[in-house]
Amino acid sequence: MRHAAIALLLVTLGLLPGCSRKPPGREYRITGHVLAVKADLTEITIRHDDIPGFMPAMTMPFKVKTRALLKDRQVGDLVEGTLVVTDEDAWLSRLEKTGWSPFEEAAEAASPPVDPIDRGELVPDETFIDQDGRALRLSELRGSNVLLTFIYTRCPLPDFCPRMDRQFASVQRAVEAGEVKRPVRLLSVSFDPDFDTPAVLREHAARVGANPRIWKYVTAPRARVDAFGARLGLDIIRNPKNAADITHNLRTAVIDPEGRLITVFGSDWTPELALRALAPAAPR
Repeated sequence: MRHAAIALLLVTLGLLPGCSRKPPGREYRITGHVLAVKADLTEITIRHDDIPGFMPAMTMPFKVKTRALLKDRQVGDLVEGTLVVTDEDAWLSRLEKTGWSPFEEAAEAASPPVDPIDRGELVPDETFIDQDGRALRLSELRGSNVLLTFIYTRCPLPDFCPRMDRQFASVQRAVEAGEVKRPVRLLSVSFDPDFDTPAVLREHAARVGANPRIWKYVTAPRARVDAFGARLGLDIIRNPKNAADITHNLRTAVIDPEGRLITVFGSDWTPELALRALAPAAPR
């Protein structure tokens, strides 16, 4: 009886092997206007209304796990559905058409077309403002391999900017553990400078556990950070009627100790892949 009681207690506390479970996703009602549907029916971009308790009105791409949800959805559809959010992911579990309406063009591209930086070329020596309010030139990091990504702290979906934070935290842990034999610096560049002041970046850096000797958050005036990011493949669309409404892709650059571009990752890189790029095996 005593062993049974202990086992019951452990099960209650979730301490027996196999008994711990991830918390279920939080569900939110979403309404909005369809801007785009990915051809493979895995993602839909919606200019949505306020989602109480989660995020204000903005334009975001949303994933689905059931492609049938997006069958027959088209640009201009008015929709209502359910957004499921976990600590690491978000997706639409339900989506229904409620009407249709043409769009009033309100969004604007932040960066004009530019020539991308090719592998082996020098990355522009941009000057940023770091989380402590100090100027930081990219060239100051010469001598170290640099992993550089783009984020904004108001980004709500866990598989976008928060995912970059988690990936960088994993790389930082590997660097601190001595798994990388070459000097490495991490740089998270905000493209939302009006909101992401040094004080906001400093608080965010502390919240995600960024070690300032390895990982810093920086920003720059909007036009400069947009132009810099565009050369590394960053696409940004801003809604001039709503400063928090920023649609963007994900780009993470690996830069060698001389300031030359090694490679640029999209959204599907892993910490292991980044570590291999940051510290390539010595030639035999």
